[in-house]
Amino acid sequence: MCNQITVNMAEIDCFYSSIDPISSAETASCFSRSPLSGCVEAVPAPVFKSTSVIRGISSRAEAPFTLLYTSPTALRLVDRALERMLEVAADTSAAMVYSDRFLVRDGDVKNAPVIDWQVGSLRDGFEFGSLVLFRTSALKDAVSRMDEEYRYAGFYDLWLKVSETGTLEHVNEYLYYEIETDSRKSGEKLFDYVDPKNREVQIEMEKACTAHLKAIGGYLEPEFEDVDFSEGKFEVEASVVIPCRNRVRTIGDAIESALGQKTDFPFNVFVVDDNSTDGTVDVIRSFQDNPSLIYIAQDRSWHGIGGNWNAAIDHPKCGRFVLQLDSDDVYSGPDSVQKFVDAFRAQNCAMVIGTYRMTDFQLNTIPPGIIDHREWTPDNGRNNALRVNGLGAPRGFWAPVVRKIGFPIVKYGEDYAVGLRISRDYRIGRIYDVIYDCRRWDDNSDAALDVEKVNANDLYKDRLRTWELKARIGKNRTAKKV
Repeated sequence: MCNQITVNMAEIDCFYSSIDPISSAETASCFSRSPLSGCVEAVPAPVFKSTSVIRGISSRAEAPFTLLYTSPTALRLVDRALERMLEVAADTSAAMVYSDRFLVRDGDVKNAPVIDWQVGSLRDGFEFGSLVLFRTSALKDAVSRMDEEYRYAGFYDLWLKVSETGTLEHVNEYLYYEIETDSRKSGEKLFDYVDPKNREVQIEMEKACTAHLKAIGGYLEPEFEDVDFSEGKFEVEASVVIPCRNRVRTIGDAIESALGQKTDFPFNVFVVDDNSTDGTVDVIRSFQDNPSLIYIAQDRSWHGIGGNWNAAIDHPKCGRFVLQLDSDDVYSGPDSVQKFVDAFRAQNCAMVIGTYRMTDFQLNTIPPGIIDHREWTPDNGRNNALRVNGLGAPRGFWAPVVRKIGFPIVKYGEDYAVGLRISRDYRIGRIYDVIYDCRRWDDNSDAALDVEKVNANDLYKDRLRTWELKARIGKNRTAKKV
């Protein structure tokens, strides 16, 4: 029985993450001032998102709705915030409601909107904000189906299970303030999920997501279509593709890295320039005496990175295997292209994902160091691909398949879209040797994005996941009918 703070006719039981007495007291006071609040209970922050704590909250929640505040910092509600969340929950019959909020740092207040949830919003890092309202009956039903004990993935498991039977509604209104606890730039947060120190967390998240996919009919068994590498006629065995725009400082290094590869088969290098204006074209042309370089100058219509890839894969001189090299980066050695092609043939796959090393501009290793995407296991990689926010790098594709699929005409997420689509039917191979140096510097396209751009990128990838998830559910239904 939760009886820390109670009022008559309570609509909401409130549970919040606590790490220090001052913040805890402020949050408790914030909740208790609302006439809607019933139980107001603190939960130690380090274990707040564990299964055991979620179970305990479910057992003690008695009001029609249960509110969770997952940040350990002090909360401040906008006037009538809880009333508004209840109103939306009632009007939509939602199982869970969340809203936009303000972040406060050193006295400065900034908008921190979040995005709409959809069935493909499967990332364990999906940003709901820190204040989420559950219909208590939906919470208890979800908890009754939680059959694994997680230390880190309890809250993730909870909202996945809630989504299996109800809707998650976004109130795109600013309803609360919270203290910002992570002020890093977007590019610094990008690789958190593949940091080796988070491996135990990732294993739990993968397990929870896989169980969810099985529950909704989107899980794919490790059964794959075969590939026939004799299909098609190609002048060369492999093509390295370098899309670029305004990369005068780095494009020369990338081209030298690609042209300097040593192989026992013929290969070429495509450089696809999308109307650079900073001298990049002059650097590209300085390599044109090399017959292995193919320079494609795009017209002024919209291409995005995806359109630049399509220009290369549809070119008559494209090789049997098409290999990625970003214009910022370099291969780690002269044998990277050889390793790619060897992996395709040894693993009989339609796509290969390599391993890369994070470096600064001078190629010094920086955290998190080597990123090998161990989540790409042969038995579950393509299911886990719906959870993570990227598939790893560098990537290589079997030309006949990637030509048939094509890249979406976008400048973000194009590789993820193609990888998801390929993984639906084909095996994806792996190389665990470092074959690529990923250079991080201020001009990286994702180095310091504002919240609106981050949200737009996340929303697009969630759409990709939604489309792919629906296709996989349909594929499984068709298979059952046969």
